[in-house]
Amino acid sequence: METEHILTVNCAESPGIVHAITGYLLDHDCDIIDSKHFGDRQAQQFFMRVHFAAGTEAFSTEELRRDFSPLAQTWTMNWQLEPHGRKRRVLVMVSKFEHCLNDLLFRARTGDLPVEIVAVVSNHTDHEELVKWHNIPFFHLPVTKETKPVQEARLLELVDEFDVELVVLARYMQVLSDELSAKLTGKTINIHHSFLPSFKGAKPYHQAYERGVKTVGATAHYVNAELDEGPIISQQVIEVDHTYTAEDLVRVGRDAECAALRNAVRWHCEGRILVMGNRTVILR
Repeated sequence: METEHILTVNCAESPGIVHAITGYLLDHDCDIIDSKHFGDRQAQQFFMRVHFAAGTEAFSTEELRRDFSPLAQTWTMNWQLEPHGRKRRVLVMVSKFEHCLNDLLFRARTGDLPVEIVAVVSNHTDHEELVKWHNIPFFHLPVTKETKPVQEARLLELVDEFDVELVVLARYMQVLSDELSAKLTGKTINIHHSFLPSFKGAKPYHQAYERGVKTVGATAHYVNAELDEGPIISQQVIEVDHTYTAEDLVRVGRDAECAALRNAVRWHCEGRILVMGNRTVILR
């Protein structure tokens, strides 16, 4: 049976990298289905993603990794080689706004996203019945200033217990501590409305209405210690005008948030994102 894999590579820019990688695939009787690469000449960095099918030899994933390792060492590559279509184990965190959570649950359930949502954590109980209807464990971890360290420690326990590969903050309205953000660097995605920092605090869309905004947007990004300033993955912008009420802006904003977040989750789980400092390269 033919097997497919995804190889992602990041290393210093240099002539011959594509030739080396395609030569490796040829030597292993592999057929390239899709290939994307980008050389950042200013940063002198090279990025590549290859979707390929194993040929008659049908090397296992472990064998392909073993044989690629010497080549990776020669070029000092950061790399991953994974079976195509493997579902990533995802933990979702949410507060009271359910639109992003509901979108992720639906798309995971129908197979539209290559994820398995293994648990949902919330500081409220509003969505417990919805999550349990999807047969997913729900954990209520209320957060106060006094309990925050204990609850974050419990979250890390759940990440280990469920072998979580990605944490998604689906409108989770609590700021993660610097310590927790550091431990989850590169494996946590957040979504926020793109009005930040212009409209902070409660009801940002109502604040935007009062200012007569002409676009509504959302940004999905990786989490780091700088609040809402991690590497940007996906952004959505929707034009609005004077006929939109504050409630219309909320509705449109929800659509933008869902679209930006699901794109970010999809691209992460499909191995399309490569991080370069505070920027991302998305090989779509």
